[in-house]
Amino acid sequence: MKIINLILITTMIALCTPSVWAQIKNSEHPITGYAPVNGLKMYYEIHGAGKPLILLHGSHATAATTFGGILPELKKHYKVIAVEMQGHGHTADINRPISCSAMAEDVSAFIKFLKLEKVDILGYSMGSGVALNLAVRHPDQVGKMVLLSPVYKATGIQPAYWPMLPQITPEVFKGSPVKLAYDSVAPNPKNWPVLVDKLKTLYSQNFDWDQKKIGAIKSPVMVIVGDADMVKPEHAVELFRLFGGGQFGDLQGLPNSELAVLPSTGHVGLLFRTDWLLAMIQPFLNKQTN
Repeated sequence: MKIINLILITTMIALCTPSVWAQIKNSEHPITGYAPVNGLKMYYEIHGAGKPLILLHGSHATAATTFGGILPELKKHYKVIAVEMQGHGHTADINRPISCSAMAEDVSAFIKFLKLEKVDILGYSMGSGVALNLAVRHPDQVGKMVLLSPVYKATGIQPAYWPMLPQITPEVFKGSPVKLAYDSVAPNPKNWPVLVDKLKTLYSQNFDWDQKKIGAIKSPVMVIVGDADMVKPEHAVELFRLFGGGQFGDLQGLPNSELAVLPSTGHVGLLFRTDWLLAMIQPFLNKQTN
């Protein structure tokens, strides 16, 4: 029973129910649609007005179950564009593996579809991996990035993750908010086992994205992790240093990138720190950079 609970806690991203998301959607009648990108019909919603901010959700989840806690406030200040990536939410799966690199290309094509030039990105977990790949492959499209629980290599993930991974089955999600949200919006709810199986290969025990390419990202980046996250704290510091952080600010000036480690916070719990996240994310997105 303990391992099943651990699986659910680690992989279930459940901030708000579909009914709450419906209230958010209906309050101001957002623009919704499907973008034809790379063989996908990728679902999106546009809330609010202002500078565009694309939200990239976590694995197994919808935009709702990932960002429902912070979207009501974000849409007051930005044009928030929530997408649902391959096989997730309203977006049907296609015959290809699910990878951060492929989804980054989808997001790039989506940005072109909306005729946007440069956008800010907020990504969580899998979504942060997609954001990193997007910034490496298409730096001209990316402004600032806020990365929640990001990793770029296997050694950045807590060791306890790997023995748990093979035990994640479609059945362990039964009755969970993530599964209920999927069933309520997926074009083909019977595809759930395929999605779960594909996501097991999203990160392998030897994955290691090119450090030089990650370090070459010029966009200002805010790295946010919990102190009890799936991501090792030292990995978050390593990423922060790759993005130009870690210097002696009193003598050398503050870097454009920022790091936050939230106390008493796990991987899923990070999304429940709504007040903390909003207090950090909005000033970062709004500040002038060097």
